[in-house]
Amino acid sequence: MKNKSKLTNNLITQAGILAAAGIISRIIGLLYTSPLSGIIGDLGLGYYSSAYNYYTIILLVSSYSIPSAISKVMAQKLAVGEYKNAHRLFLGSLFYVLVIGAAASAFLFFGAGLFVEKAEIPVLRFFAPTIFVYGILGVLRGFFQASKNMIPTSVSQIFEQIANALVSVGAAFFLVTFTESNPFLTMKPLNTISSESGYAVERAVRGAIGSALGTGTGVIIALLFMFFAYMRIRPGFKKNILEDKHENIDSAGTIIKTITLIVTPFILSTAMNNLASAVNNKLYKSFYPSFRGLDLIPVAEHWGIFSGKSMKISNIPIAFASAMAAAMIPSIAQLIATRKHEEARGKIGLAVKATMLISIPCAVGLFVFAAPVTLLLYPNTLANIDLARYSLMALSVSVIFYALSTLNSSVLQGLGRVNLPILHAGIALVIQTAAGVILLFFTDLDVFSIAITTTLYSAIIAILNQLAVRRAIGYRQEMVRTFVIPFGASVIMGGISYGVYRLFIMITGSMRLSVLPALVVAVPVYFVALLLLKAVTAEELAAFPKGATLVRLARKLHLLK
Repeated sequence: MKNKSKLTNNLITQAGILAAAGIISRIIGLLYTSPLSGIIGDLGLGYYSSAYNYYTIILLVSSYSIPSAISKVMAQKLAVGEYKNAHRLFLGSLFYVLVIGAAASAFLFFGAGLFVEKAEIPVLRFFAPTIFVYGILGVLRGFFQASKNMIPTSVSQIFEQIANALVSVGAAFFLVTFTESNPFLTMKPLNTISSESGYAVERAVRGAIGSALGTGTGVIIALLFMFFAYMRIRPGFKKNILEDKHENIDSAGTIIKTITLIVTPFILSTAMNNLASAVNNKLYKSFYPSFRGLDLIPVAEHWGIFSGKSMKISNIPIAFASAMAAAMIPSIAQLIATRKHEEARGKIGLAVKATMLISIPCAVGLFVFAAPVTLLLYPNTLANIDLARYSLMALSVSVIFYALSTLNSSVLQGLGRVNLPILHAGIALVIQTAAGVILLFFTDLDVFSIAITTTLYSAIIAILNQLAVRRAIGYRQEMVRTFVIPFGASVIMGGISYGVYRLFIMITGSMRLSVLPALVVAVPVYFVALLLLKAVTAEELAAFPKGATLVRLARKLHLLK
């Protein structure tokens, strides 16, 4: 029982470390997006977001899933003490990403025109080299995740985002302000539109290029950190290799075959999950204005608000689910490899509950405070606050579904059912695309259509993945304390914190100032409501980071026995 409790604590702790880093990284991302949008405007955010979507697709196909895939296979090797094979797998993965990454980078650079509009081609090309670098970074992160050490990955994520923020803002400002006559950035297509619009487009493109440079710089900084972290633990790992007495050493051919067979489903699953954003991009920015006869610039600006602001905000809570998923893959793979199915079911149930305890109140909070939170993070959005607010309100529900689907996709991968998430994402993509076409072409919802279809897409995958996990391992999630009570506690939280918000609105007259005390009040209110409604036990609460402190506090307040 003690070992089981220790494993549970370790899972939550490792996920908590990654989640904290993910949330910090996304907050940094939000904070720098505010001054960045002031420099490049909503049009620049639209160009950047569009190019970033296609960069992400190519990255996913080539390198992005490497950490999860490699951590799964290496964890299986390490579980049985096969350090030699684990090291050979590590080296084979490096070779794999060097070859695939180089090919993907070249394809994106020379084929940029296949994906984006002419104005966005130079932006997409500046993303291309980042794919090659990210592959190496991914292998190193996978190595540490397989060893159940999330700290290097977490720290590297924070360093990556800090460098990204500094360079993105600095480079965007420099390119917009000091390169007015740079012939490399002068765009021939601007001759076809007015000089005023042409200047706005060129300025936006230059700013987007600056932000793309920030993305690449961040990945390089993260890679350097991970390299030094690897060099520090390398002597100990080499010692384990020398002491490994296993005689069954995998050949180079076996290693490459293993990597290909494991990585490919991960890639397809992750790519399919993110293909929806590229499809929505094409639907909204190409087919929709063509069908309706709309000006491309306002359409790009609306996309910038939706994708560059509302989507960014809604993605913050999903960081915990992503972290939990990354922590679960090697853990579940090891438990399945050693036939400990009961422990695997326990970990899955705990992970889903922990994710919902955080995702549900975040979704309710974003729904209630969509407008003030957007203005708090993006003060220059006041003129388009209705567009941003309603987009975020529609996306807030997707926070719950994306968190659940992300977690269960990783569970299925850890169970060896790697093809099911691909199938589910494909089904959801077809349905959401059909819904997007109907809403865009036959209603006046404009970009809200994409917000609705995004939520629909996440809901379909979440439901299908949840059912698949149940079938795969005979696992049934406890419903009341996982979903119903957290939702009830979140409604209580939303009502009380909204009352505080309205009170401060009467005092200050400022949405931005009033939302801060409301958010501060929301946290303890939710915590108290959760415990009063008996959603968590003392043992479950203790499993969270700083859980012992939370348990002591709850007992002092007589909220726990």
